[in-house]
Amino acid sequence: MSKINPISGFPEFLPSDRIVEQHFLDVIRETFELHGFASIETRAVEPVERLSNQGEDADKEIYGIRRLAATADDDSGANLGLHFDLTVPFARYVLEHSGKLAFPFRRYQIQKVWRGERPQEGRYREFTQADIDIVDSGELPNHYEVELPLVIADALRKLPVPEFVIKVNNRKIPEGFYRGLGLDDVTTVLRIVDKIDKIGPDKVVERLVEAGATDKQAKLAVQLADISSTDTSFVEQVRALGVEHPTLDEGLEQLGAVMAAAAEHAPGLLMADLRIARGLDYYTGAVYEIYLVGQESFGSVGGGGRYDALASDGRTTYPGVGISIGVSRLVHRLISLGLLKGSRSTPTAVLIALTAEEDRAEAMRTAAALRQRGIPVEVAPAAAKFGKQIKFADRRGIPFVWFSTDNGPEVKDIRSGEQVPADPATWTPPGEDVRPQIEALEENS
Repeated sequence: MSKINPISGFPEFLPSDRIVEQHFLDVIRETFELHGFASIETRAVEPVERLSNQGEDADKEIYGIRRLAATADDDSGANLGLHFDLTVPFARYVLEHSGKLAFPFRRYQIQKVWRGERPQEGRYREFTQADIDIVDSGELPNHYEVELPLVIADALRKLPVPEFVIKVNNRKIPEGFYRGLGLDDVTTVLRIVDKIDKIGPDKVVERLVEAGATDKQAKLAVQLADISSTDTSFVEQVRALGVEHPTLDEGLEQLGAVMAAAAEHAPGLLMADLRIARGLDYYTGAVYEIYLVGQESFGSVGGGGRYDALASDGRTTYPGVGISIGVSRLVHRLISLGLLKGSRSTPTAVLIALTAEEDRAEAMRTAAALRQRGIPVEVAPAAAKFGKQIKFADRRGIPFVWFSTDNGPEVKDIRSGEQVPADPATWTPPGEDVRPQIEALEENS
């Protein structure tokens, strides 16, 4: 048999860690539904033309697909690529099904996405995202830009996640500021300034000058990126830089409204941070990045923003705003730091022991009775000595072993050694033992 070589960037969990991930997915899904978001799933592929030209070197990251047996003149899979996020396919979905959707349309989507980038800690080529978006027909009220981070915060606060902050900006602020400076190639400036955390402010100034900015323009662009606040004081800080432009005014007003509303509903949740830009070109208003406090160097574990022109059929435009949680990125980070683990590697709560193979039929009946009451059960794979079966259960973290004795059935808690009579029609394990639990460090629980 040939040696199996792992493929980097395609993470796979062991069973106990998969239990952690599934818990996160369940809580996120339930929270999204509590807030009225409907579930959809889109196909894995989109036309490359639709996926490309979205910024952030998207063209280089798209995985194209084709049949291995395709001939040169076979175009059955031509120009199709795996989606690199869930927003672009969602925009297509809205256009395709607009006649059957009720607007404003609130959707959530939890799926795999693929990016052909260099794998490193927290960056994968295949990973799971959990998105929520609200899309409307024609106009989208700005109050949704406050609602979405509140929903995300509700989900994260139900999970064993360390303290987090959602940083927010408005793309109109840097755009208006740069135009007010006389820098009209906004996209280039945004992409250079977006690297400030990686290369530092001095290098950003150098690159801006190389791109055509004056030294003064470049330094003012960096000064804008240094502004942050947990209230609306960022407005005065921007005004103090002395740059004026109508688009800048609009962005400051919109972000100020978001921060004021957030201060009322969730004080301290949002931080206005004017270096947040998001690399994808379709964002037009509010943009968000989610960070674990004290682990900002790891990068964001989620983000999103407003997009006003991504979905349009030429007659009607469907503006939207959305945020995603990078589930794979977040869960892998917490597990790798030793902050989380599953309490066992299997959902099984009870192992039914076998003294002899002829007892299997009765054991199967017992298992069925317990499962009818929602207790996860499995029957021992083979008859063996009790000690061996207890070791089998212990290795997998199964807390209870069910025995047939001369006095009738009994169940043993193999952690404490306590063994008591049990009736499959009435016996129930403690609530915390029915399903695997997520074990966290005390300060994060």
